Amino acid sequence: MEGGHVRQVLVVEQDTSAAAAMVTDLRRQGFTARAVATGERALRVYGEADLVLFSLELPDIDGLELCRSLRNGGDTALIAVTEADAELERVLALHAGADDCVVKSWGFREVGARIEAVLRRSRPRQSLPATISLRDLHIDPRRQEVRLGGRLVPVTSKEFELLYTLAATPDTVVTRKELMARVWGSNWGHTSRTIDTHVSSLRAKLGSGGWIITVRGVGYRMGYAWQMPETTAG
Repeated sequence: MEGGHVRQVLVVEQDTSAAAAMVTDLRRQGFTARAVATGERALRVYGEADLVLFSLELPDIDGLELCRSLRNGGDTALIAVTEADAELERVLALHAGADDCVVKSWGFREVGARIEAVLRRSRPRQSLPATISLRDLHIDPRRQEVRLGGRLVPVTSKEFELLYTLAATPDTVVTRKELMARVWGSNWGHTSRTIDTHVSSLRAKLGSGGWIITVRGVGYRMGYAWQMPETTAG
């Protein structure tokens, strides 16, 4: 993995043994992975993932419909999994918003390589400053690394972008709408749980120190921890 950035993959597959095998192999390749068996469950938890690897054959929601819903919900990378190497299915999946399409019979290594390729190209970045440093918190956008007091803090891509967005203007409150647009590339209305979950995760990873504070009814901003001196008594 690149620096402290562990890519998270959500596998959506009704065949529990196939899903377990894929999760095991993805973890072996260095990803963080989990599986869900239904499209409805995927729609609840996909906000935590950097990439969703979803079967077009699901028990509750048509795979193409799931793909469209995921694409409308944000810019999470999407790879469809088809039963057979059929051109029509691939074309339909790509038109529905998938970044790529793989065949279930393909080897895990090829699927892993395609996941890597999609993740590399799915997050085009503007030119960014080298590093944001707020006291002993250092955020490096080129390496997608977060360090606190010299310690590497493992973050997902969404957590990194959320923290970077707040730290870029540490004196300013960033509204929920702005965060959804900048981090998720979406004006999707159901923002509260998604943003709050990521903020909660970041707070747990950064530890005590009040790095991110909530401005009720508005959004978030960096806490005053970054304005404190490097060395404190105690």
